[in-house]
Amino acid sequence: MRFSVLAKDGNARSSVLNLANGNVKTPIFMPVGTYGAVKGITVDVLNKINAQIVLGNTFHLWLRPGLEVMEEFKGLHKFINWSKPILTDSGGFQVWSLGNLRKVTEQGVFFKSPINGDNLFLSPEVSMSIQRVLNSDIAMVFDECTGWPVTKKEAHNSMQLSLRWAQRCKESFGSKNSLFGIIQGSMFEDLRQESLAGLKKLNFDGYAIGGLSVGESKEDMLRILDDVVPLMPQNKPRYLMGVGTPEDLVEGVFHGVDMFDCVLPTRNARNGWLFSQYGDLKIRNSRYSSDKNPIDPYCNCPVCNSGTFYTRAYIHHLQKINEMLGSVLATTHNLWFYLDLMKQMRGAIEAKNFINWRQNFYEKRHVGV
Repeated sequence: MRFSVLAKDGNARSSVLNLANGNVKTPIFMPVGTYGAVKGITVDVLNKINAQIVLGNTFHLWLRPGLEVMEEFKGLHKFINWSKPILTDSGGFQVWSLGNLRKVTEQGVFFKSPINGDNLFLSPEVSMSIQRVLNSDIAMVFDECTGWPVTKKEAHNSMQLSLRWAQRCKESFGSKNSLFGIIQGSMFEDLRQESLAGLKKLNFDGYAIGGLSVGESKEDMLRILDDVVPLMPQNKPRYLMGVGTPEDLVEGVFHGVDMFDCVLPTRNARNGWLFSQYGDLKIRNSRYSSDKNPIDPYCNCPVCNSGTFYTRAYIHHLQKINEMLGSVLATTHNLWFYLDLMKQMRGAIEAKNFINWRQNFYEKRHVGV
């Protein structure tokens, strides 16, 4: 992997990641394809909306379809017919989400399969082995995600465990592809700094901020970004995991983050929540039942494009009757909105106009639709 910063405006930066399966311009949002598919969206549509990289999940792909299938296809790319880069999460968050159904030890995590109840074990070495088979361009270390609220002692012990696991991941990875470390430490600045210092000694290809968007306030999230991002290596990509709203992405870029992922645009789309530059639409509301406008008249996505657009009334109708096309159209639009938002930020950074662009973004979002 090669990483080059092309332009900076304040802390915001426009960069390029050169990966095994192509280049990625940052800042970038990665659509989430947990099981190897972005729900309801084909690869052709992903290419049409200018997706550069997608995210797959180690935990879920390990369970289904399983490693034997992945080995037959020599990795996830050919299995899902996607030729561009892929990042795989390590499974740490998914194991954390099992709550009391898991047992965390120094060796790894013991838990029961959410599919059939089988006894399973996931460790740093197992996660690295799975990700080697998936052959993702970027793999993530196996960590323990720290929830919130949590005591400082609990956060410290969890962070130290993640550091020990990170070293085991580094030692066992054994792939030519890239491996990112994950900074933990909950809402405690000194623990975050200790985590980052330990990860930097291991010299990962990139660094991610984990353990945010787990129930903390926006103020706490921004406080941690204020503290930790300036300490992250300038010559490595910075990834904020599982975040978030359009405003979260803008603030992340403002602080110097390069990469993002979140289920929000796809999950919200399936529930009738659509994003636009002038605010959000809850398309299932009766006010849209006869609305002849596109979702966003200024959007160039395949759903809103002036020559072929689908009306708000039609999408309202599809969602009210639970027709799957309603979710497909809404997801296409929301992902376009997120990806175009990142493109706009790249352009603003390169034009040294990011601060003005950011102010204009907030002013338009407050106008309302």
